[in-house]
Amino acid sequence: MVVAAAACGVLLTSCASGNDDGSQKGDAGAGHGKSAGRGDGAQGGESANAGTDDPRRIPEVGDRLQSRIPKDSRQVVAVYGAGEDSAKSTVVLYTKSGDKDTTWEKARSWPAHNGKKGWTTDHRENDKRSPVGVFTLTDAGGVLADPGAKFPYSESVSMQAPHYWPKTHWHDFDYVIAIDYNRAKGTPPNDPTRPQGQAKGGSIWLHMDHGSGTSGCVSLSKAGVKHLLRTLDPKQHPVIVMGDRANLRA
Repeated sequence: MVVAAAACGVLLTSCASGNDDGSQKGDAGAGHGKSAGRGDGAQGGESANAGTDDPRRIPEVGDRLQSRIPKDSRQVVAVYGAGEDSAKSTVVLYTKSGDKDTTWEKARSWPAHNGKKGWTTDHRENDKRSPVGVFTLTDAGGVLADPGAKFPYSESVSMQAPHYWPKTHWHDFDYVIAIDYNRAKGTPPNDPTRPQGQAKGGSIWLHMDHGSGTSGCVSLSKAGVKHLLRTLDPKQHPVIVMGDRANLRA
């Protein structure tokens, strides 16, 4: 399925931007929904279980988000944001091995970036922040041919980043994994459907990194995205847990 390039152009602006100085004027909802504490991971009131070494839990994730990880999930992509207003983060893949294994093991990790203005618990269109939460992963695609993804993969030139963006951004969407935030599952990543409405934003993806913050997506190396595409398996019910460390621990 190929979504019209014109529609895709609108969607891509929600995922990455040609201006990375974080100083755009008129950004809708900038800073909206930020948590009361700063993102240093040391606020009072954090979950008592967030920092434990319990192998049955995803590390540094408190009860609120831990409880949203489906019981049948055996693959979790955790995105640990450096701070509430920081564009830097780390992506870690956790897996369970064996049919009856209840413990999580760290499989791989990569340096990454998130929204150039940080994180929010109430994402809005064009706020330049990544949404905090637990989201399923069901669909993938990109400009390049399928590298061996286990997800349904939609190859389409309509995902090409506009060439009026800086050249460093042109390959951002060579490979992408759609994060199921305000989107219709079972559709290509650039499908324009937004069940919660346009104001809640959308087109939040895992995609290739250009060395700085995004407009809401999570970006990592090309090798990292390809590894996730070849590893994440719909039969293992993969999800992504993402946010700054303070919100993750809450």
